[in-house]
Amino acid sequence: MSPQHVTAARAAQVVKSGDWVDYGVCIGQPDVFDKALAARKAELRDVKIRSCITVKPRQVLEIDPNGEHFFWFSWHFSGYDRKKHDEGIAHYVPVNLGEIPDYYRRFNDPIDVAILKVCPKDADGFYNFGGTNLWHPAIVESAKIVIVEVTQGLPRTYGDSCAVHESEVDFVIDGDNEPASELPSVELTDVDKTIGRLVAREIEDGSCLQVGIGGMPNAVCASLLDSPVKDLGIHTEMLTDAMIDLVKSGQANGSRKNINQGKHVYSFAFGESRLYEMINNNLDFQCCPVDYTNLPTTIMKNDRAVAINATTQIDLTGQAASESDGFRHISGTGGQLQFVRGAYAAQNGKSFICLTSVYEKGDTRKSRIVLNLTPANTVTTTRMDMMYVATEYGVVNLKGKSVADRALSLISLAHPDFREELEREAREKRLIPKGYY
Repeated sequence: MSPQHVTAARAAQVVKSGDWVDYGVCIGQPDVFDKALAARKAELRDVKIRSCITVKPRQVLEIDPNGEHFFWFSWHFSGYDRKKHDEGIAHYVPVNLGEIPDYYRRFNDPIDVAILKVCPKDADGFYNFGGTNLWHPAIVESAKIVIVEVTQGLPRTYGDSCAVHESEVDFVIDGDNEPASELPSVELTDVDKTIGRLVAREIEDGSCLQVGIGGMPNAVCASLLDSPVKDLGIHTEMLTDAMIDLVKSGQANGSRKNINQGKHVYSFAFGESRLYEMINNNLDFQCCPVDYTNLPTTIMKNDRAVAINATTQIDLTGQAASESDGFRHISGTGGQLQFVRGAYAAQNGKSFICLTSVYEKGDTRKSRIVLNLTPANTVTTTRMDMMYVATEYGVVNLKGKSVADRALSLISLAHPDFREELEREAREKRLIPKGYY
């Protein structure tokens, strides 16, 4: 049976008070439907909406600033989600991103209504997810009602389960055809560039890269462009502009990958328009579900897997807090821990956790390498999992090191202004035994 083609207002009528509604992820979140649902605010109560990496204001939240009608749940915060969390109307769900499809199938409350932004239907009746796969197949599988918002603004991509067939769709609505939301490139700082160069020196020919979001991981890719390294592979969660540059240069060709050889594998794309143009109708790029891209058992199959991620704070035993500032949630676990574990398990694999040595904002200046994490800070990567740590002062490998040796190694990466204090604290707390050098 073919889906019904209806207006956004008609589609929004299927939502009832108390429903679980799923908005999908990133550039795949709906816009026209969001406005139509917001217009029904006075009629609805306790509508719970799941989301992830919101890239533009959501009308259901803007029209309901006290959270009396719509409740927002996110698998990973963007800057907008963080702002709404600070206002008390957005809620984080702790998760390893690669496990989320299983959550939908086994643990989550059933989805009453799912609404995903998609490309126009192809000749075979498929609506392409447009560069955002992740757990969209599991959403479709789990939802009682599936609605697609069709737009010309998304790239049409290839990969595994990267589209929904019309036979699985209940309603189709017209989107606004606006170009996909972009993530503007941030100008790299001198510190970012220094860290990028240090990490790039550790990457060998034939390495298979995962790069997280942020300036420092992208700085590593920028440094690789200036290096002789060749035959790189890409197997990542998020596809970024910096990785596209490596493909364009010819340095990333996937020729040495053990799985998906010659293909650039990712689960969602988020960047500037040039990224979307590159992946549009390009068979070299494969957009796959996140329970394929992110599982350590998949990641480890490629020799020399390299995971490059950022953190905001690390203690002297090697615990990295990458997603919160005390009780204030900032982002999410994402794929960091899974890629750290998968890269370590790969033959000759490496994982890098990068951070600037100092946090500076306004009158605040403090070390990011600390004796104790900020109270209530969430540990994203455990000290047992930590491998390489990089700041602008160097790169150290913590695998196999004692607590004392870890502390001394990490102190060597701290800003010189804080090293003496850190060592004194470490010795007072006996992280470093008396007389140990």
